[in-house]
Amino acid sequence: MWLLSVVDSGEEGSGVLFEHHHTWIVGQTELLVEALAGGADLRAEVPSCPGWSLGALLRHIGGGHRWAAEVVRTRATGWLPDGIVRDVAGDDGGRVPGGWLLDGAHELAAALAEAGPDAPVWTPFELGGMPFWARRFAHETVIHRADAMLAAGVPFEVATEVAVDAMDEWMQLDAHPVHFDLRPEKRAVLGAGRTIALVAAEMPAEMPAEMRAEMPAEMPAEMPAEMPARLDGQGWFVDLTGEVNTWRRGGGPAAVTVQAPLQDLLLMVYRRRTPDDMIITGDEEILRHWLSHVAFG
Repeated sequence: MWLLSVVDSGEEGSGVLFEHHHTWIVGQTELLVEALAGGADLRAEVPSCPGWSLGALLRHIGGGHRWAAEVVRTRATGWLPDGIVRDVAGDDGGRVPGGWLLDGAHELAAALAEAGPDAPVWTPFELGGMPFWARRFAHETVIHRADAMLAAGVPFEVATEVAVDAMDEWMQLDAHPVHFDLRPEKRAVLGAGRTIALVAAEMPAEMPAEMRAEMPAEMPAEMPAEMPARLDGQGWFVDLTGEVNTWRRGGGPAAVTVQAPLQDLLLMVYRRRTPDDMIITGDEEILRHWLSHVAFG
């Protein structure tokens, strides 16, 4: 996954959320290294990253952490050379580079913690600042951990709190209007009556109090004006009927509704799995057409 990633994080990533995000970078990397510690074959193919071995994927993850740490540490004012992220060739004959991966994650988390959420830094399209990098690489690490588990044949699990925030971030990224400038063909998803509800029954009934307290008073246009404290397992509602796609937390009547475990919905929108064995009601073609046009990640 490199680097879609455009989102106006604004105040949403400040304070407690910012701390959560840079902490998750390390936590997700620890889970990755622990799961592969039994002697994973670095030559294994990664089905969700065609053409990459597990070793190449791990070099991408660790390189990404180090590249982002340099962006943060230097308070970069523009794009930095990213060969360490893109050039993933290497020797896959050895062991999982666990120590190297953990060092990169700690380096990025420490750089973010030292900088704080308000320090100025370049981001794609001048959006988000430090909170952008903390949140983006938290969930970059989550999804690539899923890729690695798939390659190694190890079950993937993600904490509900992390998965909910990853879905929120994905929705914000996908709804950003810049997509229609970069990929005009994406307008094909828009049309009258096209609405999608994603339902995850195991979502927490109530957002953790410390996270709820950090939500900004004014939400972006694509989100409700006031984030409800109760989530009620409703999930996310995507509206494709306007000039751009919009989204909100919650449910409601939709042209198509998909019900599945939360982490399966997350992997579906990131196109790491299909909706084939999910509970789908309504016009399934709208869902599949939408998924075929959400190509980032």
